[in-house]
Amino acid sequence: MNKIYIPDGYRAALDEYDTQRAIAYIKNTFQEEFSNALNLKRVSAPLFVTEASGLNDNLNGYERPVSFDVPAIGADAQVVHSLAKWKRLALKKYNFSVGKGLYTDMNAIRRDEELDNVHSIYVDQWDWEKIITRENRNLDYLKLIVRSIVNAICTTNERLHVRYPQLTAELSPEVSYITTQELEDMYPEMSSSERENAFVREHKTACIMQIGKKLRSGKPHDGRAPDYDDWELNCDIFFWDKTLGRALEVSSMGIRVDAESLDRQLTAAGCDDRRALPFHKMLLNGELPLTIGGGIGQSRLCMLMMGCAHIGEVQSSIWDRETVEKCAEAGIRLL
Repeated sequence: MNKIYIPDGYRAALDEYDTQRAIAYIKNTFQEEFSNALNLKRVSAPLFVTEASGLNDNLNGYERPVSFDVPAIGADAQVVHSLAKWKRLALKKYNFSVGKGLYTDMNAIRRDEELDNVHSIYVDQWDWEKIITRENRNLDYLKLIVRSIVNAICTTNERLHVRYPQLTAELSPEVSYITTQELEDMYPEMSSSERENAFVREHKTACIMQIGKKLRSGKPHDGRAPDYDDWELNCDIFFWDKTLGRALEVSSMGIRVDAESLDRQLTAAGCDDRRALPFHKMLLNGELPLTIGGGIGQSRLCMLMMGCAHIGEVQSSIWDRETVEKCAEAGIRLL
């Protein structure tokens, strides 16, 4: 079902040429601010992994990866959904030490994604991962990293306004923190997305924590794979998108599972069969570093800062006919 929304009176603030220049400026500036703040080094990353490796992220559990056979190696490969597991393995392989980490461009195809103003089957984000100590596995440290990311976003937005004063997105560096259970208690009659909108509408910049576990209602706030984030120590970062009048998630992140939390979450999710996979064996045996990591949407960050009404204004993807026609009628330029 088409879910395209056209804001009343919307007009893009930049022409086609300056749109492309602004996208490049945002990406270059943010990764500079972000990598310096978190002490991250850039690395190259795979577009696909073998199915047997267990390295692909199964997201909410129902999304189908794009798969293909590779005759030269006699195995099947999958286009990555994210690099959540690969990054942790890479930190060990590349001999990173505590306090240091990596980031990379992650490109994915999520063919089962429902298309709307902020969702595309093409995903582009900065994936990052950093080695931490066991003492850092707590909510205070999670909040510290969230503040660093939010400050990097806000600084990038301020620098963008100097170059393009016609852009008017206002992003607050003041983060409001709330757990999914607190959010459910606050808005018990609302759906998860309605709760997010209600909270972020009031607070403008928000960090919603502890995603994946069942709440007192018997349902989780949102799906989260059991084998990368610790459900007690993860979060999503939201900003209020003035153009669309909604909460916009720009980052999903968290302190990663250790052997104990992986053991617990695999059983809770009914995924005990994954214990036999190479990555999971290493984790359960304590052979991988303790880490924190996540993904930050590149196109979402661009559309937020540029005040765009549709993610197709800042990334080239494919859309259904109704979306193309409605955007054309409203003067929304899809790349």
